[in-house]
Amino acid sequence: MTTTSDTAPAARAVRAGARTGAARADASRTGADLAVLLLRLGDDALVLGQRLCQWITRAPTIEEDLALSNIALDLVGHARTLLTLSGRLDGTGRTEDDLAFTRQDREFTNALLTELPNGDFAATVARQLAYTHYASLYYEALAGCADPDLAGFGARAAKEVAFHRRHADDWTLRLGLGTPESTRRMRAGLERVWPYTAELFDEDDVVRRLAAAGTVPSPAPLRPLWERRVGEVVARAGLTVPAPRWQARGGRVGLHTEEFGPLVAELQSVHRQFPGGTW
Repeated sequence: MTTTSDTAPAARAVRAGARTGAARADASRTGADLAVLLLRLGDDALVLGQRLCQWITRAPTIEEDLALSNIALDLVGHARTLLTLSGRLDGTGRTEDDLAFTRQDREFTNALLTELPNGDFAATVARQLAYTHYASLYYEALAGCADPDLAGFGARAAKEVAFHRRHADDWTLRLGLGTPESTRRMRAGLERVWPYTAELFDEDDVVRRLAAAGTVPSPAPLRPLWERRVGEVVARAGLTVPAPRWQARGGRVGLHTEEFGPLVAELQSVHRQFPGGTW
């Protein structure tokens, strides 16, 4: 006859095994969620960097050629780190180059704001104003992560984006307080990009699970501070923050603007011509 004392060790072992299995499942899901989030951030940086590269030789001044190309290089550097970390976590073994150069456009998960065509210089400044204030706040938040790789990236990237933010702030003021034409164009630029800003702060199940686990913060709580900081710059420029009647979304799930396909083709053109090439 089996007694309670005989079955107790086995029951404890079963419970311990169940707890271990649940912990592994939670860790696996957290890793998969983190890979998704890092891919989104990496795509943001990569796509915006590619857009800014299109200004090279076309910027208003030589100094702006250099400034925008340096900002683009920083963004590509951010993308390399983020895509590498994502590839390590997603279980596929994909490298940064695989993620940048072999995906189709519907597989990119960048926010739509980052892929908007450059427009005139004022539209680009407005896009930079919105993105850099967001990225500055979110990277500062990432610097507090427990994961040393993420924390190190966040701390480094926040310092670099601070310069990008200052550049956008300065140009917003110069254009807003400049000639009637520059003021008109800056106002139009803000109105063009503002419907695309809300997506930066969206929460979905991936973001909520990561925030609840304490892995990475959600961007949603940062929106009021972002609005205040951006609003202060816009007000100093003698302008007002637009209040769009619609908000664009879809980039995080692979739904992009019609201009995105040609941008991806341009980004991947060399890799498509010389697959497997190394430099």
